[in-house]
Amino acid sequence: MLEKIDLNHTLSKKEYKTEIEVLEKRLAELQRKLLEFKIPATIMFEGWSAAGKGTCISKILHPLDPRYYFVHTMNKIPENSAMRPFLWDYWIKMPPAGRIVLFDKSWYRAILPDRREKRPLSESAINGFYYDVDALERMLSENGMLIIRFFLHISKQEQKKRFYELLLNNPDTHWRIDKHDMAQHKNYDEQLKHFDNMIRQSNSALNEWNIIEADDAKFATVKIYKILINKFEKEINFRKDCQLSAGTAIAADEEKPVKNQPEEDDSRERCECSQTSILRSIEPDKDMPQDEYKEKLSYYQKKLAGLEHKLYIKRTPVVIVYEGWDAAGKGGNIRRLTQELDPRGFEWFPISAPSREELERHYLWRFWKTMPKDGHIAIFDRSWYGRVLVERVEGFCSEKEWRRAYQEINDMETHLYNHGTVIIKFWLHIDKEEQLRRFHARETDPYKQFKITEEDWRNREKWDDYEKAVDEMIFRTNKKHAPWIVIESNNKKYARVKTLEIVVDALEERLK
Repeated sequence: MLEKIDLNHTLSKKEYKTEIEVLEKRLAELQRKLLEFKIPATIMFEGWSAAGKGTCISKILHPLDPRYYFVHTMNKIPENSAMRPFLWDYWIKMPPAGRIVLFDKSWYRAILPDRREKRPLSESAINGFYYDVDALERMLSENGMLIIRFFLHISKQEQKKRFYELLLNNPDTHWRIDKHDMAQHKNYDEQLKHFDNMIRQSNSALNEWNIIEADDAKFATVKIYKILINKFEKEINFRKDCQLSAGTAIAADEEKPVKNQPEEDDSRERCECSQTSILRSIEPDKDMPQDEYKEKLSYYQKKLAGLEHKLYIKRTPVVIVYEGWDAAGKGGNIRRLTQELDPRGFEWFPISAPSREELERHYLWRFWKTMPKDGHIAIFDRSWYGRVLVERVEGFCSEKEWRRAYQEINDMETHLYNHGTVIIKFWLHIDKEEQLRRFHARETDPYKQFKITEEDWRNREKWDDYEKAVDEMIFRTNKKHAPWIVIESNNKKYARVKTLEIVVDALEERLK
């Protein structure tokens, strides 16, 4: 593919100046339109060392308003990022609605041999990489993100010229060339095959690679401008058409058009799910005597404390998710789980309604920010499953959005698992009568009155709707590597010991 690209394209200074003046004005105008239509854009630059990625980014930014763009160089991976799944570093840098982020080097850099560790990746690891990246791009695009990918291609002769004439012989810039760059040049033909393979495996109709002939910097700059303008115009016109098709506004309960969204036939799965009531098949009344409770609670808490240190030594990350009915005892359960743990080794995240900053990004963004470092434990008191529970039942998102979320969540958890994360998900189950008793107890206890709100009573009125949503959530997202465990929680003592026992068993199994 790349060897067939004609790199002899050039542009004179006069032609460049004439074209760039018009293009800069148009790009600045379109940036304002992106902000107006709340369109986030991710622009990625990949390519050969010394191909001019930094220069092209600088040229693009020249006419833009700096308040509405971000630039990130993704060359060296900092320790904080290296201790998390490789996509974490990109997730946390995703822009809010209407803003642009430019990446100097893309997430595909992780698969290229000039930057990864020397030992070759297995075929399954490579396939897993492309699956994870494709899933990320798909969910961002379906959520409204415009993704534009550039690959800057130069010849071996041009790379050598830039290395020696422009960089190595310039004391101000020679530091930009390191041993990886020199090795890439020495093995140019082999590296060409890797680039070709990367482009071929990751090219798609939804997110295509734009190959830029970059031997001539002026030609490359103008071509990038034209591609950006074309992509921005198409996306803006698409959003205009969406607004026109729905009148002056889109109703909250109306389906929003999604570009390039394939129609999925999940009628069979819907039928299976509708015939399966997982929660109704579980009896939440399980008892535990006080003496047995104290003995087992102390035993498993001490075991978990020992396992926490082993997790740290082996750099194994853990994610524990708590979902459940209001007043099911999530907070008290988590307190017993963490009572004997070193607070430096875990974090407890109580999840509430998203902030304005969070609403301007993909709903998973705020959870990716808090994913644990290797060797640490993250405990989520409610989680990303709110998309298919409260947001579904209360109508905070469209049906298309919450149906899409099952696959998005499965993909995210698969990526975490592929990194080595232990994932444990609990649903704390109580019956309707026990919930009512706990609600009344909270109302009469001055120290617990803050726990009961009008929202809790409103949610209770929708018990059947929530039960249906929970059943479907478990049905669609219960995976071997990220299982759901329903905890019978009418008796808090039984529930606390059972969750502790399950966590201990899961961690011991992984640490083997």
